[in-house]
Formats: sequence, C-alpha cells, structure tokens
Amino acid sequence: MASRRGGGGARGVVGRMAVLVLALALAAASEVARVAAAGHDYRQALSKSILYFEAQRSGPLPSGQRIAWRANSGLLDGKANGADLVGGYYDAGDNVKFGLPMAFTVTMMSWSVLEYGEQMEAAGELGHAMDAVKWGTDYFVKAHPEPNVLYGEVGDGDSDHDCWQRPEDMTTSRQAYRLDPQHPGSELAAETAAAMAGASLVFRSSNPGYANQLLQHSKQLFDFADKYRGRYDSSITVARKYYASSSGYGDELLWAAAWLYEATGDRRYLDYLANNADALGGTGWSINQFGWDVKYPGVQILAAKFLLQGKAGGAHADVLRRYKQKADLFACSCLGKGGSNNVRRTPGGMIYHQSWNNVQFVTSASFLLAAYADHLAAARQEAQCPSGGVRPSELLAFAKSQVDYILGSNPRATSYMVGYGATYPRQAHHRGASIVSIKADPAFVSCQAGYNSWYHRRGSNPNLLVGATVGGPDEYDNFADERDNYQQTEATTYNNAPLMGVLARLAAGHGGGRFGHSLADEVDATSMKSDNKTSTPSPSPAVEHYSPIEIEQNATASWTERSKTYHRYSVTVTNRSLKTVHELHIGISKLYGRVWGVDKARYGYVFPSWLQSLPAGKSAAFVYIQAAPPADVWVTGYKLL
Repeated sequence: MASRRGGGGARGVVGRMAVLVLALALAAASEVARVAAAGHDYRQALSKSILYFEAQRSGPLPSGQRIAWRANSGLLDGKANGADLVGGYYDAGDNVKFGLPMAFTVTMMSWSVLEYGEQMEAAGELGHAMDAVKWGTDYFVKAHPEPNVLYGEVGDGDSDHDCWQRPEDMTTSRQAYRLDPQHPGSELAAETAAAMAGASLVFRSSNPGYANQLLQHSKQLFDFADKYRGRYDSSITVARKYYASSSGYGDELLWAAAWLYEATGDRRYLDYLANNADALGGTGWSINQFGWDVKYPGVQILAAKFLLQGKAGGAHADVLRRYKQKADLFACSCLGKGGSNNVRRTPGGMIYHQSWNNVQFVTSASFLLAAYADHLAAARQEAQCPSGGVRPSELLAFAKSQVDYILGSNPRATSYMVGYGATYPRQAHHRGASIVSIKADPAFVSCQAGYNSWYHRRGSNPNLLVGATVGGPDEYDNFADERDNYQQTEATTYNNAPLMGVLARLAAGHGGGRFGHSLADEVDATSMKSDNKTSTPSPSPAVEHYSPIEIEQNATASWTERSKTYHRYSVTVTNRSLKTVHELHIGISKLYGRVWGVDKARYGYVFPSWLQSLPAGKSAAFVYIQAAPPADVWVTGYKLL
C-alpha cells in the first residue's frame, strides 16, 4: 500500500478515496456501455478464432497454411519410439503435445461444428473449422496404432520450459509416452474416444470412409479406457505437473459413452450412461466449471439433450431427468441463480474461477449455455432453478455477455482475443510468436538465446498470434500485457475450441444460418411447456434436485468474547441411500471461521482420508466456529457404489 501523504487526516483521505473509487467505477461502467453499444463483429472474431489453430500446428504444414510465419516442426516425433507421431497441436505457448487437452480441444471443435456448422458455413468458415478438426484426428489415428495402445504425450513440460525456442528450432526432448494395459489411462483414452466419436459425425456426410475409421478407433479406445481403468497421470507421470487429473476418470468414461451414443445411436452406450450415473458421479456431481479436466457439466447437458429430444426411452427417463437437474444447476449457477453454489463474477461481470487462464472457463461455459439454450428452446422448455424457471433467451443472453466481455466490452475496453479490436494483447506468452519468424531470419535460436534475446525483450511480439484468446484478467478485471505474465497472456487451444462454436451462434444474429432470428427468442414469445404442462413453469419436483445425502446443521454452543458472539455449529452428513457413498465433496460458503473435521480440496471440502466412504444409513460430522450466522453447506459431488 502507498503511504498516506499530505493533510486532511484519515477521514479526508477515505472520503477522497471513496469519490475516486466511485468515479473509476462510473467510468468503467460508461466504457463498458459504450463498447457494448458499438456491438461486435462476431463473424470476424469467428474467423480469427479458427485461424489461431494454424499457429498451433505441429508437423509438415500444408500448402494452404495461412499463418505464414510458421514452418514445419516436430518432423521426427515418435521416431525414437518406433512410431509415427508427426502432426497434432501444441497446446499453448510451448512446444509439447499434451494428449488430454488436445483431445478435449478436438471434442469441443467437433461439438461446435455439430451445433453450429450451418452458421459457420454462412460465415464462410465451415471448411476451415473442419480442417482444424481433421488436423487433430489425423494425429489421433497415428497415436492409436493398436486397440489397447495410445500415445498420450510427445515432449515433456520440464525440458520444454527450460528453453525458449521456436518450434522449428526446438532441441528439447521429444520422447513419446504411451498407455497400454500395464500402464492404463482412462481419462485420456476416453477423452480421445469422445473426440473421435464427435469428429466422425463432422465427417459423416463429406467423408464417410474417414468417419467410419474414426468411429472404429473411438469404440476401441472406449473399451480400452473402461476395461483397463486407471489414472492417466499415474502412467504418464510427466503430465502430472501440467495436466493432472483432479476429477478422476469417471466423467471421461460417461462423456465418451454419451458421444458414442450420439454418433451411433447404439443403446449400449445409453445403457452405460444411465447404469453408471451413480457409480461414476454423473448424477452426483454439481460442478460449475467445465474444461479439459472436469467433464461432468458437458455430460449432464448432453444427457439432458437426449431427454429433450425424446431419446431417453422409458427405461432411462428417470435417470436422464436427474442428469438434466444437474445441467439446470450448472446453468443456474452461471447466471447467479443457483443458490449458494453460484459462480463468482468480477466487478465487470466476467465469471471467475481461478487466476491462471480463467478465460478457459468463460468460453466453455458460454458454449454450454448457448447450446443448452437452443435445445431447451427447441423442446419449448426452461431451465429449472431453485428460484423458478429460466427462459432459454436468458441463458443465451448471458453467454453473449461473456463473449462480449472477451471481445472488449469490459472495464479496460480491451479485447482478450489477439488481433481483434483496437486494443488487444501484444505480448502473448508464446514461443513461436515472440521470436522472429524462421522465414524472416533462419539463424538457429538456441535454448537460452531465446530467453536472453526474445523472452525478456519488451515490446510487441514480432509475429501476430491472430485469434489467440489469452488467459485474461484477474478477479478485479485487471490485466498486465507482459510476456512473462503467463497466467494472463498465454493462450490455449481449449480456450478457442468452444469459443468458435458460440461465436458462430452469435454471428447467426447478423443474418446467417437457421438462427438468423434467435430460436430462443422465438420460443420466449410463445408459451413454454414443462413437466407439469403449465405455460409459465413454477418450481416442480425436478427443482428439488434430489440427493441421497442429507445435511443437518445445528448451533451447539454460543459465547461472547471481546464484544463478539461466537457460535459453534455442528454439521451432520447422512447417507440416506441404499448404497455406499464415495468421493463425497461438500461445498461451504459464507464461512468466516475455522472448520474441523473436513479438509480443503479443489472442489470444496472432503472428509479426512481415513473416512473415504459413507455406508448406507451412516453419518459423519464436522464443526466450525464463527461470529456470524450459519454458513451455507451443500453437496458438491459424490459417487454411489
């Protein structure tokens, strides 16, 4: 903090600071309003978002390569392992090919095309989007040479991060790491299965032979993932520091099954999705972020889509309704209507989860909300929140607000997509973009020379990383455009993959595609229908969000100390189901004091390691003390076995 100088005393300083803060807030709000009023060119942003993937290509570049400052790289990948692993994508600003985020990227590219391909075609971008998908799936075909073998990484983060080199110059390790029955990796195998199943639908009409090839790989990978279960980062340990699987593999197995059902219509995969809903956490987890690690919200929205489209069948309708309840809760939490589990927002309105690359969760949530809004609208239904029904147009409007924030409608009036708008990041944390192109200067750039001459150099990157959506601002909307600020200035492929879909959806509002006038708005102009057939749904049994976990909270003691009244609260968690609860996570908000009996985890709180399960009918308890009313306590997730 700056020291206080000059006269006026503390009260005067506070007064002036209050006026200053108010003035800044009003100025920020005025700037947001000004930029928002000007509107955004979603077609241009869509084109740039897809173009970014060409900067991330590994391998021999095609004749139609549009990012001219890039050249061939990684041409010997896999050779030392007796495999051809040339191709694929670098995940971010480094030169490693990480399998899990690459597979998620391709899954989301495919989903974007499947939902909004018509709008992409109207914008002249469908061919480029399909090329981007195929660049990934061509690599996956190579990386899956046998039914139970999958190469999951080329290079490693530690050696790569020790150097700052163009991909065309890299001298770092290109060791390949593989999964097999002795070294399983269910998250990675299942995510790759999902990617190839989704992509098979992308190419079903234009290239049916290739689509069938992808589908065959997808089925084999799903079987491999399910039969030989294990965490992928226990087999590919070098990935743990960079892409550790914190959610386990249950979500990916359900995710892959959902995509295989979507691609094949084979009821076996729907049976898997329904029969494993409890055991793998699909109907137990309520997580308000979706990304390369956590797939539960995506699974829940796909399952809800099957229900809305009448694909559930009588046998699985009840389970899919429970999936839909979780899908609704995800949407509600994003909109601030999820009760105590709402997503945080910055003062400027961006949803906020973490300091490192927060934008990945903004783009993924925006896509899910847009797609879910359209499927709800087509079925003339609403999302059911604890406070009542939410119309599809409200979901779509919120998704639009998040995309607009990224494109510049924010307190800084800064676009977080490189090359879009008047003000955007100039020092993206990216090896290739930050070093002079090998085509302009073919002189070899060594490992440390890159750091000495280019990484620490102040000023704009010599190459424009067009379309890259960077990590974005902090929880107070602050952003520092500095190359070494990798938490905010590094872009990733999985930031852009869902963004291209929602941008296509928004571009349709400018005259393209079957949603030229919003389907969600059309439906809002008519009556909705819900489970109870009312035109304006009120909270129905679906809104109760059934959980077999019962939480009871009581104040067990109170006392006064230093003019404050403290309360000791006891929380009892009881398993009311007939099965054993595993991986129970508890959410707690408005907690201002110490807590005993639970440990902090990434997704809420968990009971100590010696209490890893809760048998049917049994209870566990924890306590906390605070000089405040009771905290909000809820179930974040669980699995029933």
